[in-house]
Amino acid sequence: MKTLLPAVAAALVAGLLSTAAFAESLVLYTSQPNEDAQATVDAFEAANPGVEVEWVREGTTKIMAKLMAEIEAGNPVADVLLIADTVTMQRLKEAGHLMPYKSPEAAAYDASLFDGEGAYYSTKMITTGIIYNASASMKPTGWQDLAKPEAKGLVTMPSPLTSGAALIHAQTLAGIDGLGWDYYKALAENGATAAGGNGGVLKAVATGEKAYGMVVDFMAIRERAKGAPVEFVFPAEGVSAVTEPVAVLKTARNPETAKKFVDFLLSEEGQQVAVKMGYIPARDGMALPAGFPARETIKVLPVDAAEAVKNSEADLKTFSGIFGTN
Repeated sequence: MKTLLPAVAAALVAGLLSTAAFAESLVLYTSQPNEDAQATVDAFEAANPGVEVEWVREGTTKIMAKLMAEIEAGNPVADVLLIADTVTMQRLKEAGHLMPYKSPEAAAYDASLFDGEGAYYSTKMITTGIIYNASASMKPTGWQDLAKPEAKGLVTMPSPLTSGAALIHAQTLAGIDGLGWDYYKALAENGATAAGGNGGVLKAVATGEKAYGMVVDFMAIRERAKGAPVEFVFPAEGVSAVTEPVAVLKTARNPETAKKFVDFLLSEEGQQVAVKMGYIPARDGMALPAGFPARETIKVLPVDAAEAVKNSEADLKTFSGIFGTN
């Protein structure tokens, strides 16, 4: 018996290891809010019985710091990334950290919403527009309205030094004829403030501390549905957008399962999950959530991810020179 028991134990351990080796698993690093991340994982697991997903959630800056530290140590854990913006994904692509994958679902997407080599794919569109308090005397319809005398001292916005979406927004507007950095200078001269993130802007406008602000669409639309005294405008000149891209890491331990995750998020079923969360789906032909106008009425302004990466440091310095270092 003394020789049999170790043999039996060894066989059991080998069996467990064999089972684990054949089980499908996935490690997801994401910047989604916790509730959204759980809903995404639950939907994917329901559509793929037998697959288990472990997920880690932090803001994009922190999740990137974690990932890069792991890469430096030679032990990256994540298989797949789902983070806020294509600019960050472009940096990862240029550094050689992403695995190109040509998803069959990409045929249902505008070519501007995914990397041509298959390094990353947009999963939704989170635009930045204008929020205003329902009691405000002026009802803005475009970006230039925020620089008018009627809005003097009454405008607030998130800072690109704090918010990645705010940096992309500033870079987008800075590249538009008729706006540019001169527009931001005009805002500053009109008493606009820039500090913190989108949540602070929402609170300031909802409480009446400020009359107008720049904020991501879903936050304002959700709060309005809950009864907050705010309105949201998709400006006539167009809106910037972060698109919550998904990508497979080059070092993925379970690349095939990671590709299934990408395909699911881009599929009609996966896009419907985004709609239920209250986001504009990236896939063509999908209905928008309640509270949004028809998609064809929303003009999304272009941004070149590679150029944005190249110019980020200079653009942050330019913004800081106009508004300070908040």
